[in-house]
Amino acid sequence: MRRHHLAGVGIGPFNLSLAALAAPVDGLDAVFFDARPEFRWHPGLLVEGATLQVPFLADLVTLVDPTNPFSFLNYLRDRGRLLPFYFAERFHLPRVEYDDYARWAAARLPSCHFGREVTGIRWAGDAFELTIAGREPVLADNVVLGVGSVPSIPEPLRDLVADPGVLALHSADYLTHRDELLAAGSVTVVGSGQSGAEVVLDLLRSRSTVDGLRWLARTPAFAPMEYSKLGLEQFTPDYTAYFHGLPEAVRDRLLPTQWQLYKGIDTETIGAIHDELYRRSITGPPGAVLTPGVEVVSASTVDDGIELGVRHAQQGRGGTVRTAAVVAATGYAEAPIGPLLAGLGDAVHRDRRGRLEVDAGYRVALDVPGALFVQNAERHTHGPGAPDLGLGAWRAAVILNAVCGKTVHELPDRTAFTTFGLEEK
Repeated sequence: MRRHHLAGVGIGPFNLSLAALAAPVDGLDAVFFDARPEFRWHPGLLVEGATLQVPFLADLVTLVDPTNPFSFLNYLRDRGRLLPFYFAERFHLPRVEYDDYARWAAARLPSCHFGREVTGIRWAGDAFELTIAGREPVLADNVVLGVGSVPSIPEPLRDLVADPGVLALHSADYLTHRDELLAAGSVTVVGSGQSGAEVVLDLLRSRSTVDGLRWLARTPAFAPMEYSKLGLEQFTPDYTAYFHGLPEAVRDRLLPTQWQLYKGIDTETIGAIHDELYRRSITGPPGAVLTPGVEVVSASTVDDGIELGVRHAQQGRGGTVRTAAVVAATGYAEAPIGPLLAGLGDAVHRDRRGRLEVDAGYRVALDVPGALFVQNAERHTHGPGAPDLGLGAWRAAVILNAVCGKTVHELPDRTAFTTFGLEEK
């Protein structure tokens, strides 16, 4: 079996960042595997006009190494688009452009191998052994899990979404069913985050009528994402270190209160929705209904479509909604990695709730000498920045420095003006 210094499982933006930063390191043998046939980044949500919520500098490498050949600016140069980008004066990229950029990088990194599913990891005496479906296993001194996230569907909607005969879907599949949704007599979008807002905006812009379009959300308002300059410092390595240093029980209480950091809607999208509703109101009140503070508690099929049972938290009363289609824009959850790690058994340390114990350097606590790292599976230990693209290159650099046993990338000691917590005297 071939032995590598580093093996990555999953090739999303975060392990792709690690692959890009690792590529110029002399003597480092790194390899990355993904079950998919090619890189794709949320293909069902590449809605026309939708943009990233982070600046283009939050690419795979720039915030750690602007000279790396896999930077977004070098992608533009390679595509002959640097001057058009300069004149466009865009700080936030269209989602479809970010997807194309990441695909460009993945195609140029020989360490990235698609169509190879890692089905298990075990400790083989002095290295990790990775089982790959239909292929020979490989050995690695270090492993990085970057298996990403999966659509999260609330329990009341699961049977509905799983039924192929019903027009009910997660927003991850929106573009696949867009034509059906545009033709449906009525559509209900559930979820108050950015994905829900982008789906609502596209339907407002594209449906011949907005009568029958309904937007429901559990949050008390269709709230903007935190985007103040000091507020954004909660997405810095300084805040990540502070959050990691808090007691587990405090972290668990704190994280749900921070939903507006990563589950809100960018103000431009909110403004565009209002603009579209205003345009539609010129000839009379638009038929769209936007209702926050509502939770879906049940769902069933009826003769003319779907019936949702809903409850308004503040009013303390329930009701029903009839609709022809449902889009569950209900976010994502960390992909389950229990089966992948089953071969390591009790060597994996877990907290009182069965979650991985992850140290400040993103290394999972193990009873074997090998180093197992995670990317975007540590929100419970590192806070709301775990899934944020802006911290991806930093985390990859921390892991790369640890794997190499030396400082490959210099990282500043301080990254925020805010001092989180009281300083020790």
